Amino acid sequence: MEEIVPKSVELAAAPAPAEPTDVPKNAPAEKPAKAPASALVKEAQADVTELLTKGLSPMLTYHSLRHTEAVVKECRALATAAELTPDDTEALLLAAWFHDSGYLDVYDGHEFRSMERAAAWLAEHGVPTPRIELIQGLIKATHRDSTAETDLQKLLVDADMSNLARDDFRSRAELLRTEWELVLGKSYTNPEWAELQLNFMLGHKFHSEAGKERYRKEFKKNVDEQRDRLKKTEKKDKKKNKEKSETFAEPKRGIETMFRTMYGNHVKLSAMADKKASMMIQLNAVLISVIITYLGAKMGKAGNLAPLMGNNPVLGIPISILLITALGSVTTAILSAQPDVTSFNWLKKSPEIASNRRVNLLFFGQFTKLSLDHFQSGMREMMRQKEAIYTNMVTDVYYLGEVLARKYALLRSSYTIFMVGLILTALSFGIALLYKS
Repeated sequence: MEEIVPKSVELAAAPAPAEPTDVPKNAPAEKPAKAPASALVKEAQADVTELLTKGLSPMLTYHSLRHTEAVVKECRALATAAELTPDDTEALLLAAWFHDSGYLDVYDGHEFRSMERAAAWLAEHGVPTPRIELIQGLIKATHRDSTAETDLQKLLVDADMSNLARDDFRSRAELLRTEWELVLGKSYTNPEWAELQLNFMLGHKFHSEAGKERYRKEFKKNVDEQRDRLKKTEKKDKKKNKEKSETFAEPKRGIETMFRTMYGNHVKLSAMADKKASMMIQLNAVLISVIITYLGAKMGKAGNLAPLMGNNPVLGIPISILLITALGSVTTAILSAQPDVTSFNWLKKSPEIASNRRVNLLFFGQFTKLSLDHFQSGMREMMRQKEAIYTNMVTDVYYLGEVLARKYALLRSSYTIFMVGLILTALSFGIALLYKS
């Protein structure tokens, strides 16, 4: 029976990758005589072999011709052990040859197409209707939702699942795993596949007395080995996942180090920005003071700006450019250096959401918007949850970054204005000298 367990639970049955004369390795030392094949069975063998060889998809790595041949050979061995009559043996072998022929047409529910193909072939060869129905009933018993009731049905189902009692059942199961991936698009991890096989094997029972006698010992051995294999696979998988998730440092210590480093970097960057802004403020303040003092002194004596320029009034242009750009540069530098606190006025209106992910209870600019009761409540809630603590720390780093981004944007503008102002002043002063000459 090709148990397509919800298309997900047919297991350790897989086509024999060995030669067509593949016989279970667990067979007794003294092989019992196999039931002879009638002329009709031999003719069915020739026709089905040709059909499966030419028509089966290469994606059917498990339900191949070799699997069918292995099932037929098991049926012959079981027929001898059960002492079947020639007629019953013939019916069993015919059903075995046709039981997977439906795979030529469809995957799920192939048993019903197998029944139709068998009926058509048998009718062409003059087999009576009652006997055709008997063979169809045998094939139908291999369906996952059917129950083997007659002795012949039990023998065919046991032969179909005999791979579970073979030494190489794991390699055969891998063929089935490959087939499901190719045909059904289903993939399993090693632990999942091992567990799937074990569950199927634990729920499986051989039905016929001949099957129980023939497969009991090896089947039990394979179940025990599969249980051990599952434990080893799970252990190996856990170890692999642990290696992927672990870091060189202890996880908790690594997280704390990361936050400590981030906070340290933000403080250093903020100090650097303030230092650079202070330099620009001092430089431009001195420059503006000198220009204004000079102009003020001259204006006090002359009463107007005309005498300041002498015979070349164009000199007023570079002085004006320098004064304007110095003023712009010092203004942006002051804006960069001034204290900046992210505003959250909406907290005053909704203080009850102190545990909101957007609220950072570690930053004074936010928690001072709350009442003491709401702040204490939010802190207690945060300390009860490890994730909330990290969330607040991450939020704090984010807003620190926003402040730094604004600082450096203004600082860059200050330096750019100052640089452009110096260049324009120098150019305009040169033009003024050329104009005077």
